[in-house]
Amino acid sequence: MIDLSTNDIKEQLRVREFYLARQPILDRNQALFGYELLFRNAPVGPANVTSNLSATASVIAHASQLGMEKVIGDALGFVNVDADVIMSEIFGFLPREKVVLEIVASMKVTPDVYTRMSELACHGFTFALENVVADSNQVQELLPLVQYVKMDMRDMPLSALMSLAPRFKHAAKKLVAEKVEKREECNTCLDLGFDYFQGYYFAKPVIMSGKKLSPSQLAVMRLMTLVTSEADNFEIERAIKRDVSLGLNLLRLVNTPTAGAHQRIDSLSQAITVLGRLQLQRWLQIMLFAEPGKRAQGMTPLLMLATTRGRLLELLAHKLRPKQANVADIAFTVGIMSLMDTLFGVPMTDILKRIDVSDEVGDALLSRSGFFGDLLTLAECIERIEEMDEQIMPTLRELAISTDELLELEMAAYEWSDNVIRYVL
Repeated sequence: MIDLSTNDIKEQLRVREFYLARQPILDRNQALFGYELLFRNAPVGPANVTSNLSATASVIAHASQLGMEKVIGDALGFVNVDADVIMSEIFGFLPREKVVLEIVASMKVTPDVYTRMSELACHGFTFALENVVADSNQVQELLPLVQYVKMDMRDMPLSALMSLAPRFKHAAKKLVAEKVEKREECNTCLDLGFDYFQGYYFAKPVIMSGKKLSPSQLAVMRLMTLVTSEADNFEIERAIKRDVSLGLNLLRLVNTPTAGAHQRIDSLSQAITVLGRLQLQRWLQIMLFAEPGKRAQGMTPLLMLATTRGRLLELLAHKLRPKQANVADIAFTVGIMSLMDTLFGVPMTDILKRIDVSDEVGDALLSRSGFFGDLLTLAECIERIEEMDEQIMPTLRELAISTDELLELEMAAYEWSDNVIRYVL
């Protein structure tokens, strides 16, 4: 059995040459259920994490050191493991009630590995099978030990999907459709009884001609126009009071720990005065993604992605250009606005006709160019790390930021986003 000592863990924590990303897993109502934690080795320096065991150990140990709740919040965390990891002693770092051990498809199940999995299951650990494309002997052997079966939509013909899904459902397994990139794929899997869905289908804009903003979205947009214009505070306050729910939600948001107010804000006039225009604009941008009555149609994951992306861009900009006024606020706006084409179902060019932005913000949103475009590209590469990991290092070099610094900022962005969503929903 491989024994990963405390010194080994500390050594891996010191180098931490890997990228960490989390990919959302949604339930049938499109609410957040969990995250798969994904990592890739960073090709810099001689002290790279080279084996699956050490890389997984580094992810687990570092996430646990900082607090697993910062990485996954109230959700479950799915972590890829192979035979080396299964046979190791790293599981003391893991909160077993919060983590699902995802067996990689390439793992060979020896009698020792099976015995070890049985022991871990008896100690309360939960297993998932990754990338199941056939009802093989190994799948049948492991099926009694697993709770989740993950099926890859890219590699799975529809005929095989329709054949396998009922068998696993009959065995009382929870089905997870992974790499779901299209709404049609999600709908097919819903019809087949899948329980959970992983992929970025919910973040892709579906352009709908003639689509209009809802009344609550229109109210927020009008208010944002007032905030960014020369309108006085009294006019802004009067506009907020026209929509009772808007005012109540705004007061709830600005009193969250993430808002940074040093005193309780009890009135709209106080909120406008204490927060200032830029902070008020930020919370209005977030409220666009938290529209009441739309959460069952996918607003929760989009809100989660937008707030995480916005906060990461803000933290990156502040670190890289700490002496430039308002650069962090602009970066946050770029992150939030980058998903508004999905939110509204209209092209980004049309959105920029409605919302007045600077040229550098427009360039970032339309062509991913300039400083803010580089920040946005980095965030998108991390989110889609399975397909875009090769683009991360060139962008990091361009921005002159290390993988270690990136990881710290990611953790902070994940935690901030999770706290915001707790208060918004």
